[in-house]
Amino acid sequence: MNPMDTARLLPWSSPEGKPCFLLGGTGTGYVSRLADRVEAEQMGAAAECIEEAGDVLAGRSWTPGELHLLAVELNAHLARVHRVSESRGARLVRWEGGPDGDDEEEDGEGGADDAGGGSAPAEGFPDRSGPE
Repeated sequence: MNPMDTARLLPWSSPEGKPCFLLGGTGTGYVSRLADRVEAEQMGAAAECIEEAGDVLAGRSWTPGELHLLAVELNAHLARVHRVSESRGARLVRWEGGPDGDDEEEDGEGGADDAGGGSAPAEGFPDRSGPE
């Protein structure tokens, strides 16, 4: 089996902005557990940002600078959440039997989309990603 068939997209990028992958493994090792923790932190931070955005927008007294900062923060969190969903979706497809649909439901809605598309990598590891 090709190692890339079981590669996990990690929730951080290299210093050059390239995606990082974990090849092989059982999903229980140190790097997998670290990636799980980082993903959970990213998802939690995104949920907090959504709440803050709702408060700012509900106030209806924002400045253009506040809206710009809000858009920048929401974009960063959306990129991270998208990366997590790509990684989890790819693992789900493998768990369900592969992208050829071996275990898909008869109505065709059981499989996940191919997560290996050409989207830009999310921002780097949390300590390099700028304002949180």
